Amino acid sequence: MKKWRWTASILLTLILAFFITASFIYTPEKQESSGTPDEQPLETGPADVVEQPETEQEAAAEEDENALGEGLRDVFTSVMDSARDLFIKNDLTIVAIGDSLTQGVGDGTDNGGYVGILEDNFTNNNDNTSLEVINYGKRGNRTDQMLKRMEDEEISRSIEQADIVLITIGANDVMKVVKDNFTNLNYQDFRDERDGYEQRLREIIEKTQHLNDEAPIYFVGLYNPFNQYFDNIPELGKIMGDWNEASERIINTYDQAHFIPVRDIFDGNEEELLWEEDHFHPNEQGYKEMAERVLAHIREDIEE
Repeated sequence: MKKWRWTASILLTLILAFFITASFIYTPEKQESSGTPDEQPLETGPADVVEQPETEQEAAAEEDENALGEGLRDVFTSVMDSARDLFIKNDLTIVAIGDSLTQGVGDGTDNGGYVGILEDNFTNNNDNTSLEVINYGKRGNRTDQMLKRMEDEEISRSIEQADIVLITIGANDVMKVVKDNFTNLNYQDFRDERDGYEQRLREIIEKTQHLNDEAPIYFVGLYNPFNQYFDNIPELGKIMGDWNEASERIINTYDQAHFIPVRDIFDGNEEELLWEEDHFHPNEQGYKEMAERVLAHIREDIEE
């Protein structure tokens, strides 16, 4: 196909490259501030302490925090209601492998995203104490990196013992193409990379089945994080659609593998469902919606 001629798109792609690097690859670490002597608080004795009335700003901040807490409770309560009548099989082990969506990046509660939401609701609504959910999600992982990680003894042993395997992977394969070619993006670059992605995805499924030929595999599809800010580049939406179609086609060639679509959850709802820090990963509400969708698909395999 001919190259896209995106006039005035250099700035957009630079912004996009920044988001990619910050959102899918780089994880900033918190740094402790030692502070200079002038920055250290002065010590005061009991007589020096004067209790100040709460300011309007502090009161407003506390109110916002309480509202946030209520909002987060609503998120998880909603999922809990959908799992209330769920009776989990005994000795059930669920293993999740993949990228930042499996890890739960963007989940402000640090609860492990959709995997953590599922685990909480499975344990809270059931007396089954033998349930085990193991999360091997790692931010920034591409299919080639995940294949290498599957050689790890701990991960391979967990897959061998799993009753269900959940997978999210592929977004960073797309992002790598954008990052490597952002000054001169063209469709063929994505098409070429997709050929390699398809082969690696087959290897991931086959390696999983080699380790465990009884556990059903559920592959969570891609969504399009570009809609909100790059709707003037419709080709990006087509690319995500192409990769989803390729993933589903491959997954459907294996008897024990199942494709779970999630793109429709996010399309048109990016502002409500994506993390405001990077506008790429889901927020708590986005992961809740994903958990609902995953539960609907795996329910038959986890119920008594």
